[in-house]
Amino acid sequence: MFRRKNRGWQVMEGQPLTELDKKILHYQNKGHLVPDRSLIKTPEQIEGIRKSGVINTGVLDLVEKEIRPGMSTEDIDKLVYDYTVSHGAIPAPLNFEGFPKSVCTSVNEVVCHGIPNKNEILKEGDIINVDVSTILNGYYSDASRMFMIGEVSPEKQKLVEVTKECLQIGMEAAKPFGFVGDIGYAIQQHAEKNNFSVVRDLCGHGVGLEFHEKPDIPHFGKKGTGMLLVPGMVFTIEPMINMGTWRVFIDDDDDWTVITEDELPSAQWEHTFLMTETGLEILTY
Repeated sequence: MFRRKNRGWQVMEGQPLTELDKKILHYQNKGHLVPDRSLIKTPEQIEGIRKSGVINTGVLDLVEKEIRPGMSTEDIDKLVYDYTVSHGAIPAPLNFEGFPKSVCTSVNEVVCHGIPNKNEILKEGDIINVDVSTILNGYYSDASRMFMIGEVSPEKQKLVEVTKECLQIGMEAAKPFGFVGDIGYAIQQHAEKNNFSVVRDLCGHGVGLEFHEKPDIPHFGKKGTGMLLVPGMVFTIEPMINMGTWRVFIDDDDDWTVITEDELPSAQWEHTFLMTETGLEILTY
């Protein structure tokens, strides 16, 4: 997808500098990467994204209620499609750059972008990430949850729990006028402390008016690096944490499915967030 090059913070011609202008220009003049105005959502846009997020959360609530051993990932896709369209919305993944389904279903060693299949049957001991994205009246939201199917191994359970903790820790690290790198640093520290690894090849992203916007949100990195976080920005945090190596490959059979290189399990949790004056507001669950 084409993304317009970031132009930095442009002062509105003929308008006096606001306190926000002054603050962002201070960081820009010190050499930091700052958002351009297109990444700061208006109150109307935020409300549209928030309403999209309500439907997105409803989809995941339905999946959580219905998911069980013996269910195919194709069954999950039908649940997602039917719920979404019945609420006047569109599943964002459907036909996005050729993706054939309404949801990503990623089981065990699949990191992300798993394609639902009638022959893929969930069984006791599986873990699965269900990644749902919704378009409502042109506004996008995006979230995913992990589900443990029946009794899972202690190792898989720990992976799922630590990954959820990584999302929470990343959220707490994101502060207004902090930096994207603060998020990745906090997530990486927690994952590696628990002897897990952080996928490097995929990341969170801006969202709201398009499926994927700037900035990219890596889940590893250094404090004080990356784009400045400014109130009004909307983005996802979606750590992908692996039991073994962080390295991954894309399945040649479909050019979508991302799998751990060592084929050990992976987990992911995701929310869409609004940056406010006091911290992050969760727009999807």
